[in-house]
Amino acid sequence: MSVAQFDRLFIGGEWVAPHAAGRIASIDPSTEHVWAEVAAADAADVDDAVSAARAAMAGRWGRTAPTERGALIARFADLIRRDAARLAEIESRDNGKPLRDTLGEVQRAADWLTFFAGAADKVNGEQIPYRPDALAYTRLEPVGVVAAILPWNSPISLASWKLGPGLAAGNAMILKPAEQTPASMLALAALVEEAGFPAGVVNVLPGDGAVGAALSAHPGVAKVSFTGSHETAIRIMRSASANLKRCSFECGGKSPFIVFADADFDKALSVATHSAFRSTGQSCSMASRIFVERPLYERFAAGLAERAQRIRPGLPFDPKTHIGPQTSAEQRDKTEGYIALGVESGARLLAGGGRPEGLPNGYFVQPTVFADADNRSRLAQEEIFGPVTAVMPFDGEEEAIALANDTRYGLVGGLWTRDVSRAHRVAARIESGLVSVNTFRPVHFMLPYGGYKMSGIGRENGFDAMREYMETKTVVVDLSDAIPPDPFA
Repeated sequence: MSVAQFDRLFIGGEWVAPHAAGRIASIDPSTEHVWAEVAAADAADVDDAVSAARAAMAGRWGRTAPTERGALIARFADLIRRDAARLAEIESRDNGKPLRDTLGEVQRAADWLTFFAGAADKVNGEQIPYRPDALAYTRLEPVGVVAAILPWNSPISLASWKLGPGLAAGNAMILKPAEQTPASMLALAALVEEAGFPAGVVNVLPGDGAVGAALSAHPGVAKVSFTGSHETAIRIMRSASANLKRCSFECGGKSPFIVFADADFDKALSVATHSAFRSTGQSCSMASRIFVERPLYERFAAGLAERAQRIRPGLPFDPKTHIGPQTSAEQRDKTEGYIALGVESGARLLAGGGRPEGLPNGYFVQPTVFADADNRSRLAQEEIFGPVTAVMPFDGEEEAIALANDTRYGLVGGLWTRDVSRAHRVAARIESGLVSVNTFRPVHFMLPYGGYKMSGIGRENGFDAMREYMETKTVVVDLSDAIPPDPFA
């Protein structure tokens, strides 16, 4: 198979060669073969991109009306829909997800952008009744140049979470994809160009961690929006502190999935299976800690294990595939390490635990279910980012809440009960940015999404996301003719 070439960066509305002529080899995780070589940026390219973005803010883009910004974003979304099949194929080769999954993600990315296209002229300042003889109001203004540092699990989808509100608010953006999945952002950049955005409004810099570090530290960058591990977020925050950049982070999770004895058993089991193993476990909002009230515990754990064994790992372009490989050898090895830790800790292995048969190549791991895990064990406390879940029993509402909150993370939580009063009581006490009842992780462009504790800072999606990309300016106009007394007379 020939190796695809993406040999240019997208900076200032032009396709340019990187300063250092570096390359990133993108490995197809289902075959372990290099499928593409992608231009790699360096610190000099970061300088160029920041200069281009600042010029866009000072020029035409800074004078573009919100309604016009929205029209450009809507055009961009339409082009993504037109090219969805091609974008999904690139994404599947980059990160190994089944084509049906990446196609859905690309289509949802277009929906996210469409929402923010409509929101561009609907986020307003307000008049404040400060004094009868004064006019006071607020203006919402773009932050400036935004560095959007993306993860490898869902690049196009999560790029839309940042591009949508960032562009709608009037900012210029620099996208830095993960080095494991560098190609799809350049394909997206071609559609930015076709949509007609002014030069420098969107720039794309594939590269390694040094590029992200350069963006985080650059004095010309006003904000960093990052999705990924909390360890990387801490490093970004330290770099960004040099000029007090605005930062928003969506980091990891160890999400509790609580099943009370009065739950709809079949529905909860079905949703738990999907929520534990979708995307091969490579999401920050997996149902990775499943707490089941003791009367249902053994039956639920056995049912989850049986369903996990039915899941078919496979190649991304095989329509029979349910889940693909881990995105890298490093991630597969990390997942297998946690499985070994689970066994060593005494947790009961009910399903999986190894590599699937019939797939000699690729970074595949079987869907894995543990029961009787210790909630304080590394298996239950640390984010694995693989197809591994732990099922644990509880006795009563108070213990369920205590177990659910006994984690450094707080991104997503879910509970299953037919008792409406209990649903509201428990939802109020779960320390997570998104809590769902009788469903799990209902992520939507209208719903604010973000974490408590080590799961992040700020919110994505909804109108809350727009404000993450804006500064509030207060303007006060004195309307009186009175001359104030001279305090120094």
